[in-house]
Amino acid sequence: MSEAHRTTYRHGELRETLVAVGVEMARNGGTDAVVLREATRRAGVSPNAAYRHFADRQELLLAVSAVAQGIAADRMVAAIAEFEPTGDAATDARNSLRGVGTGYLAFARDEPGLFRAAFSVPDDLANAHSSAKAGADGRTPFQILGDVLDQLCEAGVLPADRRVGAELLAWSSVHGLGMLLIDGPLRGFTPEMAEVTAQRLLDMVQRGL
Repeated sequence: MSEAHRTTYRHGELRETLVAVGVEMARNGGTDAVVLREATRRAGVSPNAAYRHFADRQELLLAVSAVAQGIAADRMVAAIAEFEPTGDAATDARNSLRGVGTGYLAFARDEPGLFRAAFSVPDDLANAHSSAKAGADGRTPFQILGDVLDQLCEAGVLPADRRVGAELLAWSSVHGLGMLLIDGPLRGFTPEMAEVTAQRLLDMVQRGL
C-alpha cells in the first residue's frame, strides 16, 4: 500500500482503526496477511502504540475474525430474506435453513480472505455467542443457525431428540464445502458448478437433520 493510501485515525480510535486495517488485510490475503507491525504502519503510528490495544498478533487476529463473522452473519440474514414467506411454517423453516447455508457459502466464494479469517482463527466454541461477532441484527452466525434449527423444531420438521448438537453437524458439512471451494480440490469449479454443488449439499443437510 502506498503512503498516499495510508489509513489514518482520530485520537482515541486507534483500536478500531487497527481492526479496520486488519480486516482489509484479511480480505486481500487471508489470515497470513494480518501482521500487527504492518497494520500500525498503515495506520500511521508506531508499533508500540498498538500494544496498548493488542498484546500480540493473535489478539488482532481474533478481533479481525470477530468482525469477519459479523459480515458473514449479515450475508446469511440477507440470504434468508430472499425467500418470500409462504405462510406454511415447515416450508418457511426449510427455506430459512437453505438461506443460512446459501449465505454462508456465498460469503466463502465472494470473500475467501474474510471467510478464512472468520472461521480459521483458533477460538473456543464458548465464544460463538460473543456480541463482537454479531451482524447488524445482533446475532452471530452460530446464533442465526441455532435460531433456524429451533424454527425447524417448532414447525415439526426436526424432531426434538435430534435438535441437540444439530448446529455442529450442519455447520461442519457446509463449512467443509466452503473450504474445498476456496482452498481445496474444488477451487477450480466454475460459479455454476459451485452453485449446483452447494444446493445439492444443502438438500443433503436438510434430509440428514
